[in-house]
Amino acid sequence: MSKNAATCLINSALLLVLACITQSLWAGCDDPPTPGVNWAGCDKSGADLRQLDLSSAVLTEANLSNADLSGARLVEADLDSAVIRGTKFDAARMKGCRLVAAKGEGASFIDAVLDESRFSRAKLPNAVFRNARLGDSGFYEAQLEHADFSGADLSGANLESANLSQAVFDKADMESSNLDAVNLERASLKGARLHRAKLNGANLQQADFTAADLTRASLREAVIDDAVFTDAELGDATWVEYNRCRSGSVGRCK
Repeated sequence: MSKNAATCLINSALLLVLACITQSLWAGCDDPPTPGVNWAGCDKSGADLRQLDLSSAVLTEANLSNADLSGARLVEADLDSAVIRGTKFDAARMKGCRLVAAKGEGASFIDAVLDESRFSRAKLPNAVFRNARLGDSGFYEAQLEHADFSGADLSGANLESANLSQAVFDKADMESSNLDAVNLERASLKGARLHRAKLNGANLQQADFTAADLTRASLREAVIDDAVFTDAELGDATWVEYNRCRSGSVGRCK
């Protein structure tokens, strides 16, 4: 047998062994819902998964459309690239959960605990995050048109370059959040807390900041055409042309 033929046989044998090992470790889609279950690529659309413990579960590329995970425990679960169209995560505990590049319209996260979660490049128009906890979460380049974050805690969150056009952030806590280069055109941020938030280079056209707290926020080079700042607190904010608003400024930068 030639040296090349022997090498090919050895490589083939190694690949076969590796495939067998991988298959033995790869959970089946019919496996019961338990912490760490591997449902990668599985179809769980419409499934009733309420109140279940799926901590550290692998749900990458899974189809969870219209599934109900209300009250479920998904701490550090991996839902990267999952389809979550109409999926309910209401009151779910999802700290440290990954939803990078997840997609689907109308997903609901009402009252969910999502601190330190990752939604980078997710496409979730009309998603509902009302009263959710999203401290230190990441939404880099996420597509969240018409999303509802009213009353949510987004303190320290990174939303850089996200599309948040016509989204609602009324009375949300966004202290020290990163909103650089975001699209907030026609968004509502009435009564939102944006103390020390960064909105540099953001598109804020027709956005409504009525009664919002923008003290010490930074809006350098932001586009604010037709934006509303009625009764907004602007003290010590850095304004669009790098000028600093006077302490106590309300409604307009003085």
